[in-house]
Amino acid sequence: MSHLLEFYGTECPHCVRMHELVSKIEKEESLTVDTFEVWHNKENEAKLLELDKDLCGGVPFFYNTQTKKFICGETDYKTLKSWAKGEKFEQ
Repeated sequence: MSHLLEFYGTECPHCVRMHELVSKIEKEESLTVDTFEVWHNKENEAKLLELDKDLCGGVPFFYNTQTKKFICGETDYKTLKSWAKGEKFEQ
């Protein structure tokens, strides 16, 4: 399992846009982001709630298990890339 996690909802337009950026990062940086659909999967929803702990309260939600840094909602490519690489970023 990757240390980079993406939680999303299938019908969420913000999630669709962010997933395009995730795919770009995976290709360009040779990273893997594990994705979890939470609107139709109770097990994945439970995993999200366990990690979120009132940080975000929705999707998309990105969590780096190594740095414990998260991104709540839609963001730009530069921020997402910094998050994925474990670099400092402004939220």
